[in-house]
Amino acid sequence: MHIMAIALGGCIRGEPRYGITEDTGGHVTYVLGAMRALSKRGDVSQAEIVTRLFDNPELGAVHAEQTERLTPSLSITRIETGTREYLSKDRLAADLPAFTQALIAQLQERERLPDVIHAHFADAAEVARLVREALGIPFIYTAHSLGIDKRMANGSGCPKLDNRIAQENRAIGSADAIIGSSRDECERQLMAYRSSDETRIHRIRPGIDQTPALPRDVRQARKLIAPFLRDANKPIILAIARPVRKKNLAALVEAYAHSDQLKQGANLVLLPGLRHSIGRGEAEQVEVMAELVDLIDRHDLHGKVAYPRQHDPSHVRGLYALARDTGGVFVNSALFEPFGLTILEAAVHGLPVVATCHGGPGDIIGEIQHGSIVEPTDRAAIAEAIGALLEDPTAWQAASANAAANIARVTWSDYARAIRKVARSLMRPTVARLARSKKPYLLICDIDNTLTGCRKSASRLTRFLSARGDIAFGVATGRSLIEARRLMRDWDLPEPSVWITSVGTQIHWTRGQSLEADEDFTAKIDKNWRASAVKQALESIDAAQLQELVNQRRHKLSYFLEDRAALRSVRKAVGVSSSCAKVVFSHERLLDILPARAGKSAAVSHVANTLGLAMDQVMVAGDSGNDIDMLQDCPNAILVANCEAELRVLGESGSAYFAQGEHAAGVLEGVLVHLRNMNAVPMEQAA
Repeated sequence: MHIMAIALGGCIRGEPRYGITEDTGGHVTYVLGAMRALSKRGDVSQAEIVTRLFDNPELGAVHAEQTERLTPSLSITRIETGTREYLSKDRLAADLPAFTQALIAQLQERERLPDVIHAHFADAAEVARLVREALGIPFIYTAHSLGIDKRMANGSGCPKLDNRIAQENRAIGSADAIIGSSRDECERQLMAYRSSDETRIHRIRPGIDQTPALPRDVRQARKLIAPFLRDANKPIILAIARPVRKKNLAALVEAYAHSDQLKQGANLVLLPGLRHSIGRGEAEQVEVMAELVDLIDRHDLHGKVAYPRQHDPSHVRGLYALARDTGGVFVNSALFEPFGLTILEAAVHGLPVVATCHGGPGDIIGEIQHGSIVEPTDRAAIAEAIGALLEDPTAWQAASANAAANIARVTWSDYARAIRKVARSLMRPTVARLARSKKPYLLICDIDNTLTGCRKSASRLTRFLSARGDIAFGVATGRSLIEARRLMRDWDLPEPSVWITSVGTQIHWTRGQSLEADEDFTAKIDKNWRASAVKQALESIDAAQLQELVNQRRHKLSYFLEDRAALRSVRKAVGVSSSCAKVVFSHERLLDILPARAGKSAAVSHVANTLGLAMDQVMVAGDSGNDIDMLQDCPNAILVANCEAELRVLGESGSAYFAQGEHAAGVLEGVLVHLRNMNAVPMEQAA
């Protein structure tokens, strides 16, 4: 496979110089990391990055070279448009038609076209869309940073931002597949656009360079900041971000300046990109740097704050390690951070973090468990969160240990593997619809801890299902469609023919290369559903706390229930507010309120009816409370051995097969038993 990435903004080169312009930031790290990892795969013949050619010796002579060969399978191609000056992101629009025309002309001269294009940012997606129209190459879109949240922060009335949002909406609407890094980006940010479609959105977490800092890196880092500091041995509060307003560095300086605890106990080290001087550079960079220096002067922070003007990758690695060695903290105080690669970089070096609560950092910190999130406009809260880590050695050590232990799972090779799967799916020939009578049996499984939990048994079940031509396979999960697809992909589980998601409130069918929502089921469960009345009724129950927005759906209200004893009050309140709602409680604290006609059992019954199958031809498997209804209602139910205690009664009563095996091994065990009971050909050898 030949994969081409298009990225137009900033200075893209094999050895990047981050922060040299305001557009040379995290997306450059992303593109280079992703394409390097893809180029190392045996099933990728060529990974090619395409960008603009420009001639600016101050930014690097390499940007005027048409081809930069990094490895035999990785290259950077630069397209000449007739405008050889460097263009900032705001000025790229005028050059886009010339770039597109030149790229199409070059591609038409090639013997072999790329199989897939990966467009980074909406301007590149505009190019990719026109290339697809001309040459038929499918394209993937990664937004990196979306404009709607920025408009919410800045207020309305900005024509430039409105144009950007319109361009992003076109990109989202036209891309064959869309990649997001976090749940927030996939399920809130992208879904805020009117052309959005969750069936084309895939959550794939980018990797991170796992290279540790060497002793010489730490020595160089010390030398870099020593001229600024009176006592260089104090803990370091480290921030690495481009000097643009959305990174909110001024708020961090203010938080530090107004905290006697932080000023007395720690140094503040800012790495705000590369510069020749405070007064040179792009307008926003100059203004932000002037503000930072003014704050340092105004609050008399000299000797306590370092802000070096030049650095290289070894300095960055060294500063992360030095901050860790001094018992310091990394801070990302951005007003909004779409993902947050620096938070992962801090984890590589075992450095605890305090990060903005807006955007992707919440997902990262929730998974890595190496710090806390904070409201970036609350400067007192920023100082308090930093101080809490600096002053509590136990909390600091726990966060540092979690970082070191959990960051190993975040690799570019895993990212490349997932992207390759998405790209390959865009090249598949269309598959016919699942016929009503084609497969006489249907298996529907929960995902978490039922299919997942043991990779060996998951692989065994996958091989078994691949060998059987008579079993249609589907999943029923409390997760969203996007998260369900991520888990199935990450665990190398088979592509389901049907997806039941969000606790049985959504059904999607696999139709060739795409997914198709079951609108008949949606219309059925929507009848008499009064979400607002249910929500209002639960406001009086203190033990029921509404979960974050990303977990809410049109037909699902999700809460945390802190006291199981309050479940009776919840049921009563829901019953009073609506006779057309049901309560689902699982995992001892997760509470979902659904339409009365929804739920996993109702969804499984709808799927069976759609396929023309009787319920005695259906098998279901699960492990938790939100599986109870389908396990009770299906005559061929399977309980995996690791199921929750409250479900064991189903196995003991004989209403479900209680497997001896855990996770996917238990599913396979139960399937073989039920197939024998249904007089099906066992085909045990396929297991």
